[in-house]
Amino acid sequence: MSTGNGSKAVIAALSANLGIAASKFVAFAITGSTAMLSEAVHSVADSGNQVLLLVGGRRARRDATTRHQFGYGRVRYVYGFIVSIVLFLVGGVFSVVEGVRKTLHAEHVGDTRVAIIVLIVAIVLEALSFRTALAEAAHLRGDSGMLRFLRESRQPELPVVLLEDTGALVGLVFAFVGVVMATITGDGRWDGMGAVAVGLLLVSIATFLAVEISSMLVGEGALPSEQDAIRAALESSELVDRVIHLRTMHVGPDELLVAAKVAVATTTTARDIALGIDAAERALRAVVPSARWVFIEPDLDRLL
Repeated sequence: MSTGNGSKAVIAALSANLGIAASKFVAFAITGSTAMLSEAVHSVADSGNQVLLLVGGRRARRDATTRHQFGYGRVRYVYGFIVSIVLFLVGGVFSVVEGVRKTLHAEHVGDTRVAIIVLIVAIVLEALSFRTALAEAAHLRGDSGMLRFLRESRQPELPVVLLEDTGALVGLVFAFVGVVMATITGDGRWDGMGAVAVGLLLVSIATFLAVEISSMLVGEGALPSEQDAIRAALESSELVDRVIHLRTMHVGPDELLVAAKVAVATTTTARDIALGIDAAERALRAVVPSARWVFIEPDLDRLL
């Protein structure tokens, strides 16, 4: 993956999560805090997810074959979907189950000073990782709001990392509140409730990711602005009188398939049509460089 595809953000998140996970497990061993255990498992799941995203990006770069004639670009969507499932099962469900168990059968939380220090350090590291992801996303989202970017992005890596980092930061705050309240009140149920809050947050994020990435797997078309640009480019070419039909589909995050039926003049010769189609393709790719496969079918304008 190129930097624009979010690999820098993925690597930054992976580096932060590996160190954070180790420190959280040490803190759990000392304190016995369920919220800390949930956060440790969450960091392990996030680390595994980032490895999956990097592997998916690498496998997507394979050349097209006779069996996969449009290449392997959509492999990145497959790995993104796997990430959402891992986040749901390993991170979310585990945290909820452990949190409910601890809430129903409250146990004393040990020396919480270590847990609080680890959580504060983790919040700082996650914030740095989140800042990197935001900087990467800023190059792609332009003036779009964050929610719109998450829903419209055809790049699975950045939305995954952004949501994971958001969930990690908010989850750390939940865990921090749970541990602090358990310390102040002496009631271990606060620790369990912190873990439940972390789990529910992760389940919500994983569900959102699963819905969005499954839509990509099915096959999403170009953005409306891109479709307008494609139509305008085709109709500006000398050959095309009007675009009759236009269909687009992402066969990968950076690879767009475009199929168009265009109306041409009745007196146009076969040679003129061939040259005109070549010119129309060049005009199209000039405004939408991701249009890798372009199929243009000339036809007569039935409305005339």
